[in-house]
Amino acid sequence: MEIKYFDNAATTKVKEEVLNEMLPYYSIQYGNPSSLYTIGRYTKRAIEKARKQVANLINCNSNEIYFTGSGTESDNTALKGIAYANKVKGNHIITSKIEHPAILNACKTLEKQGFKVSYINVDKDGIINIQELVNSITKDTILISVMFANNEIGTIEPIEKISAIAKKYNIIFHTDAVQAVGNVPIDVKSLGIDLLSLSGHKINGPKGVGALYVKTGINFDRIMDGGGQEKKKRSGTENVAGIVGLGKAAEISQKNMQKHINKLLDLREYFIKQIEEKIPEAKLNGSRKGRLPGNTNFSFKNIDGQTLLLKLDEKGICVSSGSACSAGNSNPSHVLVAIGASKEWAKGTIRVTFGEENTKEEIDYLVENIISNIKV
Repeated sequence: MEIKYFDNAATTKVKEEVLNEMLPYYSIQYGNPSSLYTIGRYTKRAIEKARKQVANLINCNSNEIYFTGSGTESDNTALKGIAYANKVKGNHIITSKIEHPAILNACKTLEKQGFKVSYINVDKDGIINIQELVNSITKDTILISVMFANNEIGTIEPIEKISAIAKKYNIIFHTDAVQAVGNVPIDVKSLGIDLLSLSGHKINGPKGVGALYVKTGINFDRIMDGGGQEKKKRSGTENVAGIVGLGKAAEISQKNMQKHINKLLDLREYFIKQIEEKIPEAKLNGSRKGRLPGNTNFSFKNIDGQTLLLKLDEKGICVSSGSACSAGNSNPSHVLVAIGASKEWAKGTIRVTFGEENTKEEIDYLVENIISNIKV
């Protein structure tokens, strides 16, 4: 059975060019980057090239990029690293109610350690309440962490406004941009971002590698001890092939950004139009226009989203009922709860996220099968 893949927010296919760039570092150029001999120095240079490629994608200096094992590790390093390094200044962190579990669970851990966390509400589209954010700031606030774009409903947050508020009150600002990097242009300098998390497998790179941007002058504590790799901030022998793959994926993403966005926007709008015309009672979650180009999230009343997902899977169709990180959880999505979706609507939700290889013919097949399964 031919697979129709519509879950690019969960992970993306590794591009052939990326894979080809990675392969030598598994077999020929296998040296440890910490070694002083030739094949060690060669892999060290490959890492530094990738660091520059990632930096170019978000417009920062290469020495501001730290490689990690995932977006989750980048988020944890950002929150805990900043909290620990600044605890003498204060113990208060602000985030939103619709963050990825990597942020929310890191905050819960910090709360157990004596830090205080404010979780800001969002409106029906998932946009953070700016006034509530301002009102939550205290003399002990050391960090604001708000995601660039939501992983479930695709809503893009007002990052420039949030960063301006953080700067006004001399607060460090971090954004989880795992879903946004590669899907919208990001310039950390013009946006005023202090720390940013990203992940390789969301931009047609490999799994098991991520990166954290930290603005020069921002101090953060390491959260793992070891041999002192990554400027003594992230120990462990580097995943050279993965880092090289992330670098190549970042280079391709930067080069093809507008073409990529245009393709995804065309597919997204085509799908939304098909669903709204053929299933008028369906409800689109998230901002209609201020969302990631390849993201759609629809709820169908009195339908079980996970059952629908499995029915579509029988037809070779891959979609999600929410975040891949919480698949199998029968509770309503915390994101849908935060935007005010009732339980009868929230449980009947599927997320459809597009990639460059999708076609309108595939979308027609998807729509046909959604209709046949919700109107039985």
